[in-house]
Amino acid sequence: MKSLTLRSAAGVVASLAVSAALVPTSTAGAAARPGGMDRATAESFGRIAGVVLTGRTAAIVDGEAQGHSTPPPTKKVRLSSAMVRSEKSVVASLHQRKKKLKALGEAYSAGDTRVAVDRTGVDGKKATVRVTETTQLTYKKIRGDEPGTTGFQAHHELSFAAAGNGAWELTGIKALDEMPPVNAPAPTAPKVKAAAGAGDMPNAPEASAWPFPKRLPKDTKTGLDYKAMADYAEKYWKNYNPAYRSYPLGAGGDCTNFVSQALKAGGWKHAPGKAGDYTKWWYGSDTQSDSWTGVNEWSWFAQNSNRVKPLKYAYQMEVGDVLQADFDRDGSKDHTMLVTYRDALGTPYLTYHSFDTYRRSLLSLSVMLPFTKWYAYRT
Repeated sequence: MKSLTLRSAAGVVASLAVSAALVPTSTAGAAARPGGMDRATAESFGRIAGVVLTGRTAAIVDGEAQGHSTPPPTKKVRLSSAMVRSEKSVVASLHQRKKKLKALGEAYSAGDTRVAVDRTGVDGKKATVRVTETTQLTYKKIRGDEPGTTGFQAHHELSFAAAGNGAWELTGIKALDEMPPVNAPAPTAPKVKAAAGAGDMPNAPEASAWPFPKRLPKDTKTGLDYKAMADYAEKYWKNYNPAYRSYPLGAGGDCTNFVSQALKAGGWKHAPGKAGDYTKWWYGSDTQSDSWTGVNEWSWFAQNSNRVKPLKYAYQMEVGDVLQADFDRDGSKDHTMLVTYRDALGTPYLTYHSFDTYRRSLLSLSVMLPFTKWYAYRT
């Protein structure tokens, strides 16, 4: 499919309003798809998603955002009026985020967004489409030793409604991931829940995301290979290692399973025992310990075994260290990540699963998730 270079996010919204949000409700001669969706319509839905999401990417980069979707060639195409307003607001907020990140020392010189349709379905005059977005951003060399790129895969659900003129109208886009990528609308503040008690489990202290503290170098005589940990994570961040089982979000997510794999690649040894014993950590042919895959269970094991040391400041993390997040601030941790790069200024870059991401800066995470509680561990 022909690529589309989008130079202006505002222009993307304008063009969408004219040419890329309605697709025909029927296409004569098209091959049928599951759920009553014909192939041409399903492809048009995916192309719309690609144009909208590339527009969001364009709003956060200083240079060009390369897209790979063109608007469907239909005669009656427009966003709903609510979607026009919504996307204009999203683009404006992303411009502000770009300015904030740049003021703090992070910017992107280019972006590339691709979209694949995962599932389509029709229920009368409504249609739902799920897509996977794969975006790569090129870090602008402000200090000189930033990573080359960062990348992520994000999942979205698009809603369409049949219009009276025989076309489908795009009415909404919903993110399906709990961890928003840098080109996503700002998340709302979470409703703070009652703190979850840890009982007699080791309770890690919260790590401050600011400021940049004095560097705390790692002990190089631990016998662990931190580079091997990072190399493993960066090899399998998107294409999962088939030697291990993986767990979708509906089954608890794959983040801690992935970090456990990387730690093992760097020298962590199995601690065999009962699967539910948080003092044990292992992976087997049929099952694994709860601490291998569970966010909180991993924290309890890692502290109890003295394999980690909690850090007071998240910016003290080095390559091979682990960061966990409590999104809703209820005391129960939700997500696990591994540091795979650190620049000279002291910014850690995280690689992780479930919300598959490569070298995302702690800076962008802090800006996007100001209400999150962070827990940092020296491995």
